[in-house]
This record gives sequence, structure tokens and C-alpha cells, in this order.
Amino acid sequence: MPAFLITYPRDQKLDDLVIEDPALTLRFEAGWAILADDHGVCLAIPSGQGASIQRVDVQEPAPRKE
Repeated sequence: MPAFLITYPRDQKLDDLVIEDPALTLRFEAGWAILADDHGVCLAIPSGQGASIQRVDVQEPAPRKE
């Protein structure tokens, strides 16, 4: 399941958060990082805010063929 960790600079005093959803996507548009799912935008972060976005989901290993 796609999941992203959003961390903010300490001086902003904002809590870091993880967003996950089976249909979650990340795109960059006109200076914004936009996380969206099937229902629309979940979170939009302006590039000037200094937030860091890291994908943190765990990929399931492919089944081994014997």
C-alpha cells in the first residue's frame, strides 16, 4: 500500500505525519506537492514550506518460484 512520510522543519512546530491509501499518488504541480486518492486531493504542500516527503511503504516480496 502506498505510504508517504511528511516531515516539516523543526522551527515550524508541525507534527510529522504518515499518509497511506491503496490508491494514493504523489504529483508535483506549479510549486505544490499534491497527494491524492480516488476521492481527490488528500494533502497539498507548497514547495516553499520546506517539508520533506519520503515514500515509506513496504513492498511485498514477489512469490518465489520453486
